[in-house]
Amino acid sequence: MAKKKALGRGLSALLSESNEQTNSAQDAGAKELVSSIIDIPISRISRNPNQPRTYFNETALQELAQSIQELGVIQPITVRKVQNKFELISGERRYRASQMAGLESIPAFIRLADDREMLEMALVENIQREDLDAIEVALTYQRLIDDVNLTQEEMSRRVGKDRSTVTNYLRLLKLDPIVQTGIRDGMISMGHGRALITLEDNNQQLDAYEEIIQKNLSVRQTEQYIKSLKNPKPKSSTTKDLPNDYKKIQKSWTNQWETKVEIKRNSNGKGKIILNFDSDEDFERLKELLG
Repeated sequence: MAKKKALGRGLSALLSESNEQTNSAQDAGAKELVSSIIDIPISRISRNPNQPRTYFNETALQELAQSIQELGVIQPITVRKVQNKFELISGERRYRASQMAGLESIPAFIRLADDREMLEMALVENIQREDLDAIEVALTYQRLIDDVNLTQEEMSRRVGKDRSTVTNYLRLLKLDPIVQTGIRDGMISMGHGRALITLEDNNQQLDAYEEIIQKNLSVRQTEQYIKSLKNPKPKSSTTKDLPNDYKKIQKSWTNQWETKVEIKRNSNGKGKIILNFDSDEDFERLKELLG
């Protein structure tokens, strides 16, 4: 295991000197803390109460803990000073894995942050993860809007995404919760979800969702299917359901002439009779029967 560094110079004094939260450059001890990277006892670090990430893969944590035992913590975590302790802003996986690895201290980058800034930093860091599903991205964007009071324009700058991209993610939250779960579980993609949003009726949305899964529809096929739901082709007047007496005579003629007979009739009673034949010989046969 990599040799642990000694505690940053003056850390013990800084911890004992102030019982106040340090979140401004004018606060006592700020000059010594800001932008410092020092080893901090893990026992003096508490987790972020507003951590946006809720799931940590246990196997991945075990693997990271093993790596930390061999190489140490390569990338420092980020914390802020709160009274005589420190509060985690980002790097909770490294923090948890270091605990599992049995480390007594961990390198940390000291930031000055009030509650709002701390939440924003945690959310922005969370959004940069590669393993996020589209719904988790959307929920994080929504929290930046609701809890940090960012506009979509401000948020797009903070996270480095086009505003249209941010909007597309946020629209996914309008989907039925069952469909959202399907995206989170990998049953359908964000592209499928974007197509389903155009169906405002939840029941119709769920029916289409089941159709996508059952038939394994691609995004393109889904778009076409939903288009057909929204714009059904009007029934031709000539294909209107026949009255029962017409159906009976159609069946009778089919049996009598040994060929398919079709009767087309519109709502006004106007229509036509179609006799099908398979060859010239079959045509001659029908001609003699009807002659």
